[in-house]
Amino acid sequence: MLLFLYTILVLHQLHTKAGNTFCRMMGDPKYPLISKNGDMTIGALFPVHSTETLPSFEFTKKPQPLSCSSVNLRDFRLAQIMIFAIEEINRSEHLLPNVSIGYQIYDTCGSRLSTMSAIMGLMNVQEFGEGDICTGQSPLHAIIGDSESTATVILSRTTGPFKIPVISHSASCECLGNRKDYPSFFRTTASDYHQSRALAYLVKDLGWSWVGAVNSDNEYGNYGMAIFLKIAMEEGICVEYSVKFYRTETEKLQKVVERIKKSTAKVIVAFVSFIEMGLLIDQLSIQNITGLQMIGVKSWITSENYITPNSFRVLGGSLGFAMRKINIEGFSDYVTKSFWKTAIPCLHIEGNSSQYALSCRKYDDLLVMKNYNEDVTEHRYSANVYEAVFAVAHSLHSLLKCKEQGGCEKGLTIQPQQVVEALKKVNFTVKFGDRVWFDSTGSTVAQYEVVNWQQNSDGSFQFKPVGYYDASFPPAQRFVLNTDNIIWAGGKLQKPRSVCSESCPPGTRKATQKGRPVCCYDCIPCADGEISNETDSNNCNHCPGEYWSNAEKNECVLKAVEFLSFTEVMGIVLIFFSLFGVGLTALVAILFYSKKDTPIVKANNSELSFLLLFSLTLCFLCSLTFIGQPTEWSCMLRHTAFGITFVLCISCVLGKTIVVLMAFKATLPGSNVMKWFGPAQQRLSVIAFTLIQVLICVLWLTISPPFPYKNMKYYKEKIILECSLGSTIGFWAVLGYIGLLAVLCFFLAFLARTLPDNFNEAKFITFSMIIFCAVWITFIPAYVSSPGKFTVAVEIFAILASSIGLLFCIFAPKCYIILCKPEQNTKQHVMGKKPT
Repeated sequence: MLLFLYTILVLHQLHTKAGNTFCRMMGDPKYPLISKNGDMTIGALFPVHSTETLPSFEFTKKPQPLSCSSVNLRDFRLAQIMIFAIEEINRSEHLLPNVSIGYQIYDTCGSRLSTMSAIMGLMNVQEFGEGDICTGQSPLHAIIGDSESTATVILSRTTGPFKIPVISHSASCECLGNRKDYPSFFRTTASDYHQSRALAYLVKDLGWSWVGAVNSDNEYGNYGMAIFLKIAMEEGICVEYSVKFYRTETEKLQKVVERIKKSTAKVIVAFVSFIEMGLLIDQLSIQNITGLQMIGVKSWITSENYITPNSFRVLGGSLGFAMRKINIEGFSDYVTKSFWKTAIPCLHIEGNSSQYALSCRKYDDLLVMKNYNEDVTEHRYSANVYEAVFAVAHSLHSLLKCKEQGGCEKGLTIQPQQVVEALKKVNFTVKFGDRVWFDSTGSTVAQYEVVNWQQNSDGSFQFKPVGYYDASFPPAQRFVLNTDNIIWAGGKLQKPRSVCSESCPPGTRKATQKGRPVCCYDCIPCADGEISNETDSNNCNHCPGEYWSNAEKNECVLKAVEFLSFTEVMGIVLIFFSLFGVGLTALVAILFYSKKDTPIVKANNSELSFLLLFSLTLCFLCSLTFIGQPTEWSCMLRHTAFGITFVLCISCVLGKTIVVLMAFKATLPGSNVMKWFGPAQQRLSVIAFTLIQVLICVLWLTISPPFPYKNMKYYKEKIILECSLGSTIGFWAVLGYIGLLAVLCFFLAFLARTLPDNFNEAKFITFSMIIFCAVWITFIPAYVSSPGKFTVAVEIFAILASSIGLLFCIFAPKCYIILCKPEQNTKQHVMGKKPT
């Protein structure tokens, strides 16, 4: 218990001492570069100089203060425009009428170390009176700055716990839009989210799919490039390499330059801070790397410092997004006259000392620009600083309850948090027409100009506007680019190409190269039956069923239709042999008719011989129905005509065979068989056999007739127009019946081959049936295996071959005797009663 009471007592004592602690400066005070007292104070951080010189750290004596050199003209002008805006407000009778605004402007030298030192100096008063007590409250009501995102992140994180509003004119890192981490941050510029998207749209719009990427290794470059890479991937843009460096990393810079030299990409997206870009330009110039199309960002693309004859050789034709150029009335005269009278106190103080221990020596490099103002119209961030100052003034105006006649209530204590809340509500229009307001992230609307580095005829350089990006417009109207006004890298009028692989023409598809980005591909021709009718097609499309790809593989055309036509060589040859068979049969018939009374013709029923010749003529003619484009009627006709005519033919041969057998049986004593198979019976047998085939054909045509069919399975590139059998059973029933009659005829003829007779017709019938059966047995495998029109040709060949076989085997011997051996054309010779 005693220990607990003792602890409470000690803590109370410490708290009492802390509450009454007198302020004491630890180390030397950090003085502003330019300052002025006022009722309200606005702080500012600008990298007025760009080179920082570090003292030696020997740890044996107190280090010397950091020194800065190399005036950064752009940010010096921003400091001037801030003072110009404050003086304009102080003169105003409408805005903070009886309140004066003071300022404290610190130089950050473009380094993190100097930035942190400047922030500490900004948040503390420089001198303390004896007995002053630390209140924990900053004398500032707002801070303008910094120019760079990295420095602004340091500033916002440092001032965040004190709720001091920070308003940046150019820190555009998307990270600063996070209200959880930076609740007191505002900016009169847009987030780099928009600039990064605009860069991707620019590259896409110009047809570049293969780019290099370089960025500063800081918040501005890393966040901006990350967004660009994400959008680029979505838009189908490939990045060959993405490298980064920081201003103090000389080795990394050399590696970046080497990577650029080895690259095949002709376009480089440089998301680089102002200072880093200067170092990169120097290295590119030293190594004479030219001909690259540089795409820049607002931090450097309109810098007058960088557009020199030496840098133009490297960066001429560069494109990029810049802040809009706004001319602020009166500022150009101010920088050469009023500024030097009011803002630089040492010029008007006699002696070598002042209350701030200032001397004119620290302004020596600035005084060089005293009479120079030619660059003023080109500075594009001046309007942002002007708007930031007026935003703070409008916030204070509302917090101090200012009235035009009664003035402001100067006795009110304004806390920084109140200014933050007031800034969220500002909405006003400045004198050059811009409306100022902040969105939920503390940013303003993205509005950029697209500028092009060009050289005039007199040798001077300019940033030529060639388009714009305005996020306030509908998506389809936000980005506009006039390519006709662009001068490209190397002073060329023709847009450079930057692709990993050339476009694949129609008829091909893209095939990604293994291990490389998707923009690196080979062009593979589409397969047969597939097409691509677009450039850079990822896939080839299959043609519909009845279509096929043309030779270029870029269009589907109707497939060639194939059938055995009358005009092709094969069709003509088959027609010739068909008509030749008809003609030959007709000649035989004429010869037989002229010799119809001779024994050789009368033997074996001349009526059957003429009927056989007639049926053979039909067999030759029916082959013609297989030639030509198949139609519904031709398909039915060709198979039924073939089946019936051949059955008629075989029936006649069968009848003749039976006649031969019966004739020799009749010569036996007591035989009267001929009366059972006379001419009438022979006619009836032929009709009966034929009617059976007719019945089979009728059933086939009734149940499932043949029909035209487009066969697209055998050949992919063409359509075989053929006759489908309809019912295969019907087709094979027709063929089977013909085969059955042929086998029966062959069997009977074979039995009669040894009968005594000088002219035993059964021998010739046997031989003809052997040929007939051989032809049709061979036909079956050939028919099944032959493709397309050759199937029809095989069937026609079988018809012609078997018909010619019958014609020659049965009628050739008789014709030979009639024409060459007329002395043997006698009854005695035919009957074998007269020796030969």
